[in-house]
Amino acid sequence: MVIFIDDKPVKIISKNKFHHLHGNDFDIMLDARLEPLTEKRFKGHVIILNTSAATIEKFFRLLWTVKDFDFQSVVFVVDDKTSIEQQIKGYYKVVKAAGGVVFNDDDKILMMYRLGKWDLPKGKRDDDEKSKTTAVREVEEECNISVILGEKICTTWHTYAMGNNKILKRTKWYIMQCIDDTHMKPQTEEGIEELSWMDEKQVQKALLNSYSSIRYVFDELNKQ
Repeated sequence: MVIFIDDKPVKIISKNKFHHLHGNDFDIMLDARLEPLTEKRFKGHVIILNTSAATIEKFFRLLWTVKDFDFQSVVFVVDDKTSIEQQIKGYYKVVKAAGGVVFNDDDKILMMYRLGKWDLPKGKRDDDEKSKTTAVREVEEECNISVILGEKICTTWHTYAMGNNKILKRTKWYIMQCIDDTHMKPQTEEGIEELSWMDEKQVQKALLNSYSSIRYVFDELNKQ
């Protein structure tokens, strides 16, 4: 599980996958059993070994109380991944959404410009709606196109605030094929300013002004 908190990746991995990591990928390595967690230790890319529920509690307390909590990424190595993930979800109101990476017949990808950044079409799931249905509906509504659903790419999690509520949004992402963009236009009431079909080089340039979670979607897409 990777959660993007303030656009910074926080990753939960089990101990049996620890051997896939390399110490050189991190600026700071901490052992939660041997040393206290303080904001001064969270600099750059951090990995924390022997993470417990108390470790997670401490981290989120720091996250919500320390101004300018200055890390780039955090990896927590845990014994019980499922339990820790449930603990984290309990700190937030979980909102479910779905979206797509849409290709046209020229193998270009549909990107949208919204809130000053390049993004992908997505939206919240209606009650009792399947994620696949949500993905198609939201893409067609936001872009005024028709699509065919393909394979799932990945699931992302990211946080934001809505009033006094802390929100954790789960988004399932799918490959899609556009079958009709004759009347394509941005859904301006959703803050979408522009839609653009982009080739690979254009997408890479757009991703420089995007979100870490969106770059993660493309990383996962490229693995398929």
